[in-house]
Amino acid sequence: MSNKNPSSDLRDRTIAELASLLHAREISAREVTETYLAEISTRDETLGCYLTQTRERALAQADAADARLSAGTDLTPLTGIPIALKDIYLTEGVRTTCASRILEDYIATYDGTAVAKLRAAGTVLLGKLNMDEFAMGSSNEHSAFGPVRNPWNTDYVPGGSSGGSAAAVAAGLAAGTFGTDTGGSIRQPAAHCGVVGIKPTYGRVSRFGVIAFASSLDQVGPLARTVRDAALLLEAVAGHDPHDATSIPAPVPCYADALTGDVNGRIIGLPREYFGEGIDAEVVVAVKKAAAHLEGMGAKIEEISLPHTRYAVPCYYIIAPAEASSNLARYDGIRYGLRVNTGGDLDELYEATRTQGFGPEVRLRIIVGTFVLSSGYYDAYYRKAQQVRTLIKEDFTKAFERCDAILGPVTPTPPFKLNEKIDDPIAMYMSDVLTIPTSLAGLPGMSLPCGISKAGLPIGLQLIGKPLEEATILNIAHAYEQSTEWHRKVPVR
Repeated sequence: MSNKNPSSDLRDRTIAELASLLHAREISAREVTETYLAEISTRDETLGCYLTQTRERALAQADAADARLSAGTDLTPLTGIPIALKDIYLTEGVRTTCASRILEDYIATYDGTAVAKLRAAGTVLLGKLNMDEFAMGSSNEHSAFGPVRNPWNTDYVPGGSSGGSAAAVAAGLAAGTFGTDTGGSIRQPAAHCGVVGIKPTYGRVSRFGVIAFASSLDQVGPLARTVRDAALLLEAVAGHDPHDATSIPAPVPCYADALTGDVNGRIIGLPREYFGEGIDAEVVVAVKKAAAHLEGMGAKIEEISLPHTRYAVPCYYIIAPAEASSNLARYDGIRYGLRVNTGGDLDELYEATRTQGFGPEVRLRIIVGTFVLSSGYYDAYYRKAQQVRTLIKEDFTKAFERCDAILGPVTPTPPFKLNEKIDDPIAMYMSDVLTIPTSLAGLPGMSLPCGISKAGLPIGLQLIGKPLEEATILNIAHAYEQSTEWHRKVPVR
């Protein structure tokens, strides 16, 4: 671990800093892009963040950004900024695998809405990032193309499923990235890699062109080095989209303008259930110190209760697999993707294609999801899980009658070692016990660094907000970040 110091190395610059230099023409977008491409070539073989590098496209987009910058027209805070995308985003003309053999050679034919918005903003696409297959995992060990390693210590996991997205930012392999969060897949890896990640309100960002896992839960969001950078990235993709029936027709505020750093009088709730049995002592200490720090800045800290938290994991692992089993039925070897032709009938083709195309975790969740939706079991499992989901959402509604935001840990423990939990699905699933409730309730949540464990690995702080109040939690996070040094800690390069 080392302290980040301002230097001539462009990878040490935040997105906001790069934007200022680019707009002043003190540096070029090509110069920044070439710096990142060189670092990817040097380091990514060890870390495994990228599944596809788009080098030629990136340089062409950098040159186009430089032309825009020279003309001074159509400029945005992201013009010329090198980013990368979790390989779950459809990107026209670029391989999009979802880290699965079944889509290993699939080339997307159009841009999803978020990708199109980022392209219009003038960003530079460095490539597509590794992940747990079909976003099903908490450690990025379930990728068909090998695991991602945590840049703080390569013996440890980066978290999942957006592990490549978090590790790439932490390692300086992209200025910012985008992931998806279904049950914690942005917040958990952000915590494990010591970066900022935000899951917006469900429906705040369009899911059109994002490969579906669990459609009532999936949400698009950014990962970045600082809260301001995350705010800039989120604003670029947020907003209503008629292509997505779940998209919310609400105006998008300027999130960067909300970063006043003033938390005086804000009431922040600490759920007692987030600090109990199973939560590592180092995590509890770091998060409670963060709460005390905010209290010292003028916020009011109150203990609250979210009593149905203990039901969140079993509830999620009924709803999410059920939706996954339906969404993944489209991968049949007929329309696109892998086809394993055995010479037999159609049923044999389906079976062979899906058996060879899907990894063991995906197959497990499809089986579970199909079971809970089957005749005779729907009411006992899926319907009951949806009823519990309502109770969890009502817990938050009641809590927010007393507070402006909720603060707690992101994960029960600091990062764990590769292979430590791979053969214990229950232990792996419990990694998301503190992020799943927010997803079930459709609320905005984010992670930012708040400590370092004795093993030298990051610890994350979670902030949860009311629906569509991303600006509130971004401001609280920014106030904490700018008055502490945790965001300046980076892994040794």
